[in-house]
Amino acid sequence: MARIIGIANQKGGVGKTTTAINLAASLAVLECRTLLVDADPQANSTTGMGFDLHNIQQSLYDCMINEVKAKEVVLKTEIPHLFVIPSHIDLVGAEIEMINYPQRESVLKNLLQEVKDDYDFIIIDCSPSLGLITVNALVASDSVIVPVQAEFFALEGLGKLLNTIKIVQSRLNTSLVIEGILMTMYDGRLRLCNQVVNEVRRHFEEMVFDTIIHRNTKLSEAPSVGKPAILYDAESKGAINYLNLAKEILQKNNLTKINQSERILTLDDE
Repeated sequence: MARIIGIANQKGGVGKTTTAINLAASLAVLECRTLLVDADPQANSTTGMGFDLHNIQQSLYDCMINEVKAKEVVLKTEIPHLFVIPSHIDLVGAEIEMINYPQRESVLKNLLQEVKDDYDFIIIDCSPSLGLITVNALVASDSVIVPVQAEFFALEGLGKLLNTIKIVQSRLNTSLVIEGILMTMYDGRLRLCNQVVNEVRRHFEEMVFDTIIHRNTKLSEAPSVGKPAILYDAESKGAINYLNLAKEILQKNNLTKINQSERILTLDDE
């Protein structure tokens, strides 16, 4: 049965979609059957995996609003073991259409229930908001990864997001846990980046992943050609960072043993 992990932060531009795409791809490369669910109306995870939105006939919107089965909209990617439920701009209106639904917060959870046994991991790319679709993702998830950009202003909205997670934990999904806080867009040459990372680690301690995602040109270029970084340039620092993150998550969930030679890259290795 799949472990469902939501990637959430209501602040945009923190590497949320980049994390969703590249973590899913890295887990698949490590031979975990992985489903990437694009729950963001911008559909960046969908296009970032190489799909043309004009050619997609059914999406997550159809599953949540028109009761289409999840299995009917799943798409294969060019990476073995990796599949996608695409998004569509129509998802913007889903929150209004779902307002009178009974148990409207559990729609996504219920539709993923039927495919849960088909995968080892389900990664949900949440929209940059704390609306009903994001709440649906948190209710459906076993855990949540919070990407945080290594800059001062990125810390401002973190408390609000963690408060939302606590509300979901107390009222809607008591088993939800924080998988970890992921520092992204790190530049070791900048003193501010180091200060932010140290501050986050001081406050949140073991909740922060050892893996840090560095600023990387290849990571930024990869979505423009519709590929995860590991397909675009497997030797780039960005691809290696996300492969390390996937290994850390597997290790954290006791799903694999990592050799010393494959240990996680930390700040001390800079």
